[in-house]
Amino acid sequence: MSKDPAFLFYSSDFLTGTMFMDNDQVGKFIRLMCAQHQKGRLTEKDMLKICVTHDEDIFSKFAVDEAGLYYNERLEEEVTKRKAYSESRRNNRKKKEDMSDTSLSYVPHMENENENEVKDEVNNKLIVKNEFEQLWGNYKKGARKVAWERYEKLSQSVRSQIVIHAPQFVQNHIEADKEDYLPHFSSYISKERWNDELPYKPKLIEQPTQPTQKRFNIADYE
Repeated sequence: MSKDPAFLFYSSDFLTGTMFMDNDQVGKFIRLMCAQHQKGRLTEKDMLKICVTHDEDIFSKFAVDEAGLYYNERLEEEVTKRKAYSESRRNNRKKKEDMSDTSLSYVPHMENENENEVKDEVNNKLIVKNEFEQLWGNYKKGARKVAWERYEKLSQSVRSQIVIHAPQFVQNHIEADKEDYLPHFSSYISKERWNDELPYKPKLIEQPTQPTQKRFNIADYE
């Protein structure tokens, strides 16, 4: 069987996971993911060929197995799920070909639609859960269970706004030394704080004052 040419890419998860990477790091991370998808687990040499140096922000996205090979766990899970799904589709088609005594009232496409709906619902829940875990790892304030119960009820469009705003909101409090005033994540959600502007202005670095030089005035010496 030929190599699977694609894997599922969840844009919201990716934005959250690479929020604090610069564009150069994001490009290298994507290339490493593509390399793993096509080649399998990567050697350290493979990693360095793309990263050039040991970039901790990028390397931290990969686990290392007993053989010293690097792999992104989420990507490996998605590849495995996609492969299993494709195999189940092939098996179902084979079964249907053998159903010579099927009732005339049987509608084949309904089975596909119901099964796809269930799979989509499961995948959506996994996406939302992963989004929350990424955000919670950065926010981590208040009751995690309450925050999750509120987050999972939000619409996709609102969650997309939070994915962008919440990390900036936290960073804004840190840079202003106002971490004690950071609201619980559950309150952030219930009060729709993602619609607010960042509350604190960045601190300005004071420039050292230059000593004033007295102008020479010939009258002072007369």
